[in-house]
Amino acid sequence: MKFNQDGTKPIYVQISEWIETEILSGAFAEDQKVFSQYQLAEMFNINPATAAKGLNLLADETILYKKRGLGMFVTPNAKQFILEKRKNQTMKNLVFELVMESERLGVSEDELINMIKVEKERQRGNQDERN
Repeated sequence: MKFNQDGTKPIYVQISEWIETEILSGAFAEDQKVFSQYQLAEMFNINPATAAKGLNLLADETILYKKRGLGMFVTPNAKQFILEKRKNQTMKNLVFELVMESERLGVSEDELINMIKVEKERQRGNQDERN
């Protein structure tokens, strides 16, 4: 993974989002140990303190939990919590931006809905090809 270093999103946030995505994909299961701050620092060539900040962000959100002396582990129901969080935050923000841009461009509601349907079908087709 490459981090976006343009300054719009801190690297520690990108680390936490990457770990969330790994949990969603099944790379980390409930109660499974995740990478340590030092492993993340080495993997991504970042400062261990930055990696720790990303891990602590997930611990603060109860996506990860600490076992003293052993590291960080995935909380039971973390996957469901991440899904809900992303639906309620990320998706709503994306939809807001999409609707605002469609208003600026004069795209009707029907056109916008059709664009979304077409893209969903395209994504399904791409997913079927991979399977």
